[in-house]
Amino acid sequence: MGEENSGAELLAARFEAERSQLRSVAYRMLGSVAEAEDAVQEAWFKLSRSDTGELRNLGAWLTTVVGRICLDQLRSRASRREDPLPEQEGRVRLPDPVVSGSAALDPVHGILVADSVGIALMVVLETLSPAERVAFVLHDMFDVPFDGIAEVLGRTAASTRQLASRARRRVQGATPAGDTDDGLKRTVVEAFLAAARGGDFDALLTVLDPEVVARSDGGTLVPSVLRRGAAEVAAQAIAFARFAADGRLVLVNGSPGVVSFAGGRPLSVMSFTIHRGRITGLDVLTDPDRLAALGLTG
Repeated sequence: MGEENSGAELLAARFEAERSQLRSVAYRMLGSVAEAEDAVQEAWFKLSRSDTGELRNLGAWLTTVVGRICLDQLRSRASRREDPLPEQEGRVRLPDPVVSGSAALDPVHGILVADSVGIALMVVLETLSPAERVAFVLHDMFDVPFDGIAEVLGRTAASTRQLASRARRRVQGATPAGDTDDGLKRTVVEAFLAAARGGDFDALLTVLDPEVVARSDGGTLVPSVLRRGAAEVAAQAIAFARFAADGRLVLVNGSPGVVSFAGGRPLSVMSFTIHRGRITGLDVLTDPDRLAALGLTG
């Protein structure tokens, strides 16, 4: 009995050493923090019921298991069509933002976005087919060999390579390279926030790209909004700032962003895409249910 307990404890410890990596994989697959955690937990159940005597590479085995779990979830989601694609029929569905920079937030969430996978990229991943998303995430983000991904997808390695290549072209075409200097990005976000608070339309135009696109996900009860062009986005930012008594700089998926509060309650999480010192994309989560689940405190 003692040996069995010792073996179980050792297996649990080995799993915990892999948990943060598995959570990162699942988050990029699913775009949901809660669903990612559920996928990792399901992987633990599968591991605890498996014969691990011949298992040489636990991390690779678990990554494959999580990949299959996420693939099933993505396929189920697609068949139900409960989650609209970004900009489908005028509706906007944003992935869960991972907010850090506040002591009130769970610090382990920072592990999810250690390599700063921004909301804009996550939005594009939502447009891929389940198989494309799995192939791209596992290969391009986590260096899983195509032979291993082929096991997850039930395809040949050559077919899996083609899936990843097709997904890569779509991602690169939809997500132009943004600025990487966090100091510069923070300065731009601060300027945006100050101009919105001050109702300074001209100042907003100086930090917004003329072709800026703003997406707002208000959930099921509040209409989603998709706005294009600096003038329209600036007007909306000024109107929204009137309701937000408190806007704070945080990190959203590893990049400078803003959480707005009113009466201690979160109104929005804003994520910015910045290119050459101007905001080219603004993704705003205003869904009260999803904001409440983030545990943000004013």
